[in-house]
Amino acid sequence: MSAGARAGARLTAGFVIANTLLLWAATALAALAMWPIYQDRHFIVMVAAATALGSAIAILGAVLRWRSYVVLLVGLAVFVLAGVALAVPGRALWGVLPSLDGIRELLAGVALGWKQLLTISLPVGDYQALLVPAYVLVLGGTIASLSVALRARYGELAVIGPIVLFLTGIAFGPQSVPWPIPGALGMLAVVLLWLSWRRWRRRREAIRSLQPQTRGPVVAGTGVRTLIAGGALLAVAATASVGAAVALPPAGERDVLRTSIEQPFDPRAFASPLSGFRRYLHDDRADRTMFTVSGLPRNARIRIATLDSYDGVVYAVGSDQVDSASGSFVRIPAGVDQSTVEGDRVEITVEIGAYTGVWLPTVGLFESVDFEGDRVATLRDGFYYNDVSGTAADIAGLRQGDEYRLEAVIPEQPTLAQLADATPGAADVPRLGELPAELALALDAYVQGIADPGDRLVAALEGLKRDGYISHGLGEDEPTSRSGHAADRITELFTAPRMIGDAEQYAVAAALMARQLGFPARVVFGFAPSGSGQVVVHGDDVSAWIEVNTAEYGWVTLDPVPEERPIPEEEPEDPAQVARPQSIVPPPPDRQDADQAQSAPDSERDEPDGVDPVLQAILAVLRIGGLVLGVAGVLMAPFLFIVAAKLRRRRLRRTAPDPLQRIRGGWEEFADTVVDHGYSPPEAATRSELAGVVGTLPSRVLAAVADRAVFAPEDPDPVDADHVWDAVGDLRAVLDGNTNRRGRVKALVSLRSLGGYSVRNLIKGTRE
Repeated sequence: MSAGARAGARLTAGFVIANTLLLWAATALAALAMWPIYQDRHFIVMVAAATALGSAIAILGAVLRWRSYVVLLVGLAVFVLAGVALAVPGRALWGVLPSLDGIRELLAGVALGWKQLLTISLPVGDYQALLVPAYVLVLGGTIASLSVALRARYGELAVIGPIVLFLTGIAFGPQSVPWPIPGALGMLAVVLLWLSWRRWRRRREAIRSLQPQTRGPVVAGTGVRTLIAGGALLAVAATASVGAAVALPPAGERDVLRTSIEQPFDPRAFASPLSGFRRYLHDDRADRTMFTVSGLPRNARIRIATLDSYDGVVYAVGSDQVDSASGSFVRIPAGVDQSTVEGDRVEITVEIGAYTGVWLPTVGLFESVDFEGDRVATLRDGFYYNDVSGTAADIAGLRQGDEYRLEAVIPEQPTLAQLADATPGAADVPRLGELPAELALALDAYVQGIADPGDRLVAALEGLKRDGYISHGLGEDEPTSRSGHAADRITELFTAPRMIGDAEQYAVAAALMARQLGFPARVVFGFAPSGSGQVVVHGDDVSAWIEVNTAEYGWVTLDPVPEERPIPEEEPEDPAQVARPQSIVPPPPDRQDADQAQSAPDSERDEPDGVDPVLQAILAVLRIGGLVLGVAGVLMAPFLFIVAAKLRRRRLRRTAPDPLQRIRGGWEEFADTVVDHGYSPPEAATRSELAGVVGTLPSRVLAAVADRAVFAPEDPDPVDADHVWDAVGDLRAVLDGNTNRRGRVKALVSLRSLGGYSVRNLIKGTRE
């Protein structure tokens, strides 16, 4: 009988239904691993519809005996016809029919969607064509898996499709998921159930093909025993896995593809926007229209970029020394949920004029953006956002004529009186290097005699505004004022006879002072135009301010720039020595990043007096040894279970109450040993045929003794049973001696003899 005929002969309704249901269960659990990526109802609809369509194609192919290329062509046709409605629903006509643009995005998503999934914030919903990768896996996996299950000789390979879907969900998913252990154990249970059922059914068919009259309880009991053994192994593995996860939790977040892939937009590849502060104030740009904003609230500030990393030279977006969350920009599928923020909802329209660059002007807390104009697709695909800092960027670069509509929330801000009662927040910002000593001296003078952190912050800002004067150093009549905000320029700000600078220096000085006082702080570069409604933003509207994180109000916007007022004439230098204050504000413990939080241990300081170093070494060895033994125990648990099951089976056979049962059990033990050592006797082999497979004289003698005991009219002598078991032990030693150590271990933990000896007994008993 050919393979196709065998496949057709076994294609019963029950067989098809059982395989289909098991595939659906495995696919559902695998899709659960991909849920954190999408978290949208369209994903559920897509999985259900693609699974149903793929199952229909596979079943029709098996029933009608289509060739593989016919199944492939039908699958491709269904993929295109149904793919737009299921994977690119925004491009479907009337929500059902495919459109040309939808088909184009569907086919492009097959090649490009995988990388796009790794460079976008999760969940993605049905954004653009990002459902396409999941659609490919579900539809293609269902067709392939069910076709293999119904038509292939080794239908167990059908589990590969759901497993691939499950592993893809893990690899492309977020770093943390809500139910990792239950999902993995559920997937393992369904896969083992499917494999056990397929194995049991194949054995049952083999038995029935040899003995058609064999039915009912005996065969069913064999299947139950196989399922129980598989369930026991699953229980041991699950218990060991859960115990290991509880006792030895992972030290860090799990590594997934999105944590290792290089992001398309790296803010550190661009110069800090703050370093170009004064170029907007030159004569050729000061009066030029940078952009026009419609719907701008009164006194609203326009953010260009948020800077939180200072290395003593430049304030930048993120840090190249540590993993700064503010330096990680991702695409966003729909928008940012700001529904919990109290403030004014605004919708503004921005039309770009002379402004250029990758930084996208925004206001408040970003919610969503909708591009307009001739470059809609380019700007939309190039848009990236960082929710930690509220900074938006477009790698396509903005240029004159670009336009977009922005929805945002301008949060409520505390008054200075409320800020005076605030305490430092817990936001993470990159560490600072060594700060200018002159800044600390000035800060000490500003906050002298003040205890509360909020009052000290307010006093520091008021001191800057009181002592500082504004000069850009660009006009002939303006006092000299160097640009830049490196440590030497900040030192000069506080050591010069007159404190002269502009928003660039004052914002940096204020942020450093706030950090010294324990408040997480960052600098914001942007524009501060006057007016409301439709506002034309010019170059001379450029500004910089700071944001300080508080425990009570979150990030608070503060303007440290002094008001413009006449700058007094420089007084002649006083040759008298001026004593500096002796007490300097001690910097608070810095919030170190995770990678730098661990310092080298000081053994002289940390170790208690009188501790015996030998005892410490012994304890360390015991801890490491206990950990190694625990891990080894978890890994060895399934194998130990197999060995224990075989020992119990051997003991039950050898201690049977009847001599004939002990002789039968001895032969069965020998037969199982032969199978575990890799021999493959015929499925209905007699004792003589099995001994012939081994090919040794003692095995043939043992077969003859067992046959004589079974077929003799009188009961065998108990001594004969003992001799049989002695012979079994000798034959086992011979089989072990004919293989190497690896072969002996493999035979010891082999599953070939577990669960199948009752089937073999049934066949031999019938032949006898």
